[in-house]
Amino acid sequence: MTVRTWFITGVNSGFGREMTEQLLRRGDRVAGTVRKPDAVADLKEKYGDQFWVAHLDLTDVAEIKAVVGRAFAELGSIDVVVNNAGYGLFGAAEELTDAQIDHIIATNLTGSIQVTRAALPHLRAQQGARIIQISTFGGQAAFPGASMYHATKWAIEGFTEAVAREVAGFGIGVTIIEPGGARTRFRYGSAQLGPALDAYADTPVAAVRGMIENGRALPPGDPAKMAAVIIASAEQSPAPLRIALGTDSFGIIRTSLADRLAALEAQQDLATSTDFPADA
Repeated sequence: MTVRTWFITGVNSGFGREMTEQLLRRGDRVAGTVRKPDAVADLKEKYGDQFWVAHLDLTDVAEIKAVVGRAFAELGSIDVVVNNAGYGLFGAAEELTDAQIDHIIATNLTGSIQVTRAALPHLRAQQGARIIQISTFGGQAAFPGASMYHATKWAIEGFTEAVAREVAGFGIGVTIIEPGGARTRFRYGSAQLGPALDAYADTPVAAVRGMIENGRALPPGDPAKMAAVIIASAEQSPAPLRIALGTDSFGIIRTSLADRLAALEAQQDLATSTDFPADA
């Protein structure tokens, strides 16, 4: 098995932590970023120079550029860049505060964009690498109570798909990962809620709020199995553009795409009626 060097954002918990542990155990090098370095002190102590770690606030573009540049300078080359860090924000669109909206866009969307942009000059020079973007089934489907989370994930999927086409000629493969619910701290640890408005108390938004506040429902996804698939995707050639993980993700995405296709096909005559005549 080829030993690779990985750059992964958000390695303190969730998929980032699980991937990092699996990669280090098998002998790969990991450059990981965290908001709180103490959260991975145990990994640094155990693996030493095999684990490179840096503080990174994804809302700080200058820091993103500096950290990515330093990682390449100190490690020589990086084979796989994983945009993993992010969080969920839930509540009706008008319940969310301006600050909450600005922060999730800066973290989930702009942060991932800037990590990719900072890495691309280095990856092009290497003439071969992978970029893996962690998204969600919520990048292909939308539900009430998650409007801003969906906004960041639909946007990052569009960005990533376009980049995949831009850099294919440089030997850079790009993959979007779309997990379903997994038993990490994402839903009941890092997720945030907007201030509740009474107007939404009897709407589907309240059910989403209740699920987050109660913290009892167990998602079906196994983080260790999902992380293993993400890691294995770096070996696939050509790189798969999208990978759905979990029965819930597969089912939700399939239903969403089927519904969208059916609605589009029903509009074919209307769409063509707005063109100039063929002989015009």
